[in-house]
Amino acid sequence: MRESLHSTRSPPAFGEDLRLLSALVDDELSETERAAISSRLAGDPAAAVSIAHYRAQNAALKALFPLPHDMPALFVRRRAPWWQWAGMAAAGLMLGLALAWAPSRFGIVTPAFAHHADMAYAVYAPEQRHPVEVEAAQQAHLAGWLSKRLNHPLSVPSLQEYGYALMGGRLLPDESGPAAQFMYQNQAGERLALYIAKFPKKQTAVRLLRDGARRTFYWADRGMGYALSGNLAETNLRAIALDVCATLGGRLVDW
Repeated sequence: MRESLHSTRSPPAFGEDLRLLSALVDDELSETERAAISSRLAGDPAAAVSIAHYRAQNAALKALFPLPHDMPALFVRRRAPWWQWAGMAAAGLMLGLALAWAPSRFGIVTPAFAHHADMAYAVYAPEQRHPVEVEAAQQAHLAGWLSKRLNHPLSVPSLQEYGYALMGGRLLPDESGPAAQFMYQNQAGERLALYIAKFPKKQTAVRLLRDGARRTFYWADRGMGYALSGNLAETNLRAIALDVCATLGGRLVDW
């Protein structure tokens, strides 16, 4: 039996017991345990990224192999034998693996930084106590610190005209090295996150990444990758992303 997170001994590090993260993603923890792990995630960026990976994998599996109650009525009127469902699942899995191994053939490659931006938003946007590492009151220090870590001058766009105030930001890991995340919030408590990381290509057209209710518009310019994530309507997020792209010197012709 799994020990309670509130036992007297110190809980194991996430790196030593990934079962805790898996239990969190699979909704196998009590509310008290969930709150305890969420608090610990704020101080463990690597574990937070692992959580986001697990959730992305769950979403992908649900999309490939939906349960009968999630499928249109046309496809569930007659229950197929289990071996037919197994064959369909295997075929779907093989298709997913083929796309994963050779995506460039189909022109559908999404840069890693865009996925990281989406996952970082999914992890930190719901946080109530620790959504950012450095608060907006220290904006000058925040911009200077992250600029130094990314070895690139960063500016923090204002989204006040859209009703979003800067909450602050944090340093995150990316495949290219350090990455920056700036979090914004409006009066309704809705949040947006701007993610910035090194990206070798000089310029790319703006693209959209969808994951459930989340939307991430991403682009690259002069060796840097940018991504704006949020849960608001796609057209609204696109308008804000366009403004951010222009503020940061991006090529609007790509829109």
